Amino acid sequence: MLSDQELLRYSRQVLLSQIDIDGQLRLKNSRALIVGLGGLGSPVALYLAAAGVGELHLADFDTVDLTNLQRQVLHDSTTVGLSKVDSALQRLGAINPEVTLVAHRAALDEDSLAAAVAAVDLVLDCSDNFGTREAVNAACVAAGKPLVSGAAIRLEGQLSVFDPRRPESPCYHCLYGHGSEAELTCSEAGVVGPLVGLVGSLQALEALKLLAQFGEPLVGRLLLIDALGTRFRELRVKRDPGCAVCGSAHG
Repeated sequence: MLSDQELLRYSRQVLLSQIDIDGQLRLKNSRALIVGLGGLGSPVALYLAAAGVGELHLADFDTVDLTNLQRQVLHDSTTVGLSKVDSALQRLGAINPEVTLVAHRAALDEDSLAAAVAAVDLVLDCSDNFGTREAVNAACVAAGKPLVSGAAIRLEGQLSVFDPRRPESPCYHCLYGHGSEAELTCSEAGVVGPLVGLVGSLQALEALKLLAQFGEPLVGRLLLIDALGTRFRELRVKRDPGCAVCGSAHG
């Protein structure tokens, strides 16, 4: 059930026929893992907390740095030097005390990552390196949990949803293979703040669609964002039957 306070808090969302009270209850009973509380994880965490996702599991082993504040809007000048998880706990608790927050302050190894993924209904990859993305994808495929994956660097963004519950859905590895060893990070290549805000907001939207069960998730599609020209393109992505990660998962 939703309390009178919750009905008031989420009233603008509940007014949507696609969500309604049933969808809001689904959100309340949902658990999501956010891997990375930086530029992408900031809007993801803020919007999912505000929307009433019942349990948010927050994973980040880093601390808040002054250089983060240009784009990581979850944090502020008063939390510089604090762990990103603790900074997030403060901010999200103030936004919505109805939401349960679960902290993962240490780097997730294979076992702890598997346990963290198994404990939730959906995972949002907001990390900034290929190794983490590959590990998160493998854990999601193994556990049969949907993954909302976003990336942004310089003036380009990408977004897709990988859902191993659907036999036609590719996984992250189908799309990107083993990646590039020369992959750059934001600290090396730079990034504009509103772009990561845009990609993160879209990740939050995809998560809400999956958890509340409305709309058409971005499964089998890759959204490409060109911030310089404000252009969006969509590519169809197929599952690779020979994929080393998910190739036998549906067999």
